[in-house]
Amino acid sequence: MRASLTALLTTLPTLICLAAEHPHLTPPNLEALIECRQRTIDYAQLVPLLEDPPKATTLGWHPLPATNPFMTEYTLHTPIHVFGHQTKHIALSGGSIIAILDLPDPRPLARTLQLHTAIDTPKKTIFGRELTSANTTNPKTGQPAIESIVLNVSNVTSHPGKTLVGCTYSLDEP
Repeated sequence: MRASLTALLTTLPTLICLAAEHPHLTPPNLEALIECRQRTIDYAQLVPLLEDPPKATTLGWHPLPATNPFMTEYTLHTPIHVFGHQTKHIALSGGSIIAILDLPDPRPLARTLQLHTAIDTPKKTIFGRELTSANTTNPKTGQPAIESIVLNVSNVTSHPGKTLVGCTYSLDEP
């Protein structure tokens, strides 16, 4: 959990700069973002929602009460389909966008997606795989940067009987 908070604190300033430089981007393709089929610049358009969750209502999202201090959760008006599963429940957490699925065991989905095991205990599972690691340029500073896109599947005690699947987007110094 500490690693997630550290990732949020290091990634958020760059994502805010990207969002500020591209304020009129089209509405996000949630399915593509969650399935890691987008880029960091595409995720950056969601940063204003991290800073002001009620803004999500303009996208037709309904903010949910906080059940996990590290996630901002929403219910969608229209279901989305991610990796063959339907949901109306999503969350944002730092540089991550997550679908919350009605799957009690995340292991079968992690196997299907060919993810690596980070933690696998009876109470906690985390699986992931970096899909993209590319040299790029930080649009704010012009300095070299590394864009990283990581697919994740996990569970969390705040959401029993649920599987979290999503993508983490980051732009880091080399």
